[in-house]
Amino acid sequence: MIEKTDRTGKGFRKLIVWQKAHQLVLLVYKFTEKFPKHELFGLTSQLRRACVSVPANTAEGYSSGGKGQLGRYLDIAQGSLAEVEYYLILALDLKYITQAQYDQAESLRAETGFLLHRLQESIGRR
Repeated sequence: MIEKTDRTGKGFRKLIVWQKAHQLVLLVYKFTEKFPKHELFGLTSQLRRACVSVPANTAEGYSSGGKGQLGRYLDIAQGSLAEVEYYLILALDLKYITQAQYDQAESLRAETGFLLHRLQESIGRR
């Protein structure tokens, strides 16, 4: 359960789900640097935006003050994470990333998804 009284000076940064989502963003940015230039406004942009949406919505929801708002933002983050799942599959199929890179990113994505789901459960959202 998250309550205002639980918050420390770190705010949303203390949430493990935010930390994992942030790690995923950093990893995706690293991978997408090597995507073909013609994908800059295509898959590169879409994957990065979907990925960034997860920790951003988690942070915004956490900072919004209430369980209802938090739940709504976590739902958006969960949807963005589903987009990331597909974009990673597409990047692998297009051979923009290796199987090892896919496995690394997918593992982090799945862990983030699990943590998001658990946080949603803890606030009564699922």
